[in-house]
Amino acid sequence: MLRILIVGCGDVGLRAARQLRGKARVYGLLRSAERADQLRAAGVIPIIGDLDDRRSLRRIAGLADVVFHFAPPPNEGESDPRTRRLIAALSAASLPRTLIYVSTSGVYGDCAGAVVPETWPARPKNARAQRRQDAEKQLRHWAARTGVGLAILRAPGIYANDRMPEERVRKGLPALRPEDDIYTNHIHADDLAGLAIAALFRAGRNRLYNAVDDSGLKMGDWFDVVADKIGVARPPRLPKEEVMAAVTPAMRTFLSESRRLTNKRIKVELRYRLRYPTVREGLA
Repeated sequence: MLRILIVGCGDVGLRAARQLRGKARVYGLLRSAERADQLRAAGVIPIIGDLDDRRSLRRIAGLADVVFHFAPPPNEGESDPRTRRLIAALSAASLPRTLIYVSTSGVYGDCAGAVVPETWPARPKNARAQRRQDAEKQLRHWAARTGVGLAILRAPGIYANDRMPEERVRKGLPALRPEDDIYTNHIHADDLAGLAIAALFRAGRNRLYNAVDDSGLKMGDWFDVVADKIGVARPPRLPKEEVMAAVTPAMRTFLSESRRLTNKRIKVELRYRLRYPTVREGLA
């Protein structure tokens, strides 16, 4: 039976594990035993190890045929030492045949609303996206050097019924006027998990994929969808200067980048059929 190690057993990792139940032996890397029962309930065998502690990762060497790397970088710096430690641990014994990494579409930076295929150059503007780009580079060099099959899924805003900007919308925080608004991109958490599994079987070697649905909404329209879902008034639309003054620094970063990701590769190469083609269907 195929042996799969999930590094970063959060929401998407557990969704992938449930989709793989009965089809593979699935291991999950955990920092502590506190969530071990939750993993077992999803059919995952817990492995204690911490990407911030190199010595704790010895048990994963040679453990799996496939690695799903869903763990985020640290919250500071411009590099990803966690991915570096993971690569070192995996290299200490027989290598996995494939690694699937979930990155972020933020590595593209601001594209001024342009249509963005995977061939678009990565120009990350903020430290969070720069850390993700560093992880991508580390993995691509490692895969090219060792022959490990690598697929990178660049994911935009991940959502589900239990992970959407409900609090922001309930507070009635303003959104941008349509003429000032930015394009945003989404993928349902179930579809992202499904794409990781599809990439395992169908991805090209050392290949990039935009893991995005068909929504193509501007951000204010996304907030309207959420407001309709939870039954509250849609956010007011204000000029950009007023909105920037009213939101958090993190949201200002998002409001400074606009792009429309294409998803032809996931449909043609991965032959993936989206369960939720748009956010309206995903939240229905």
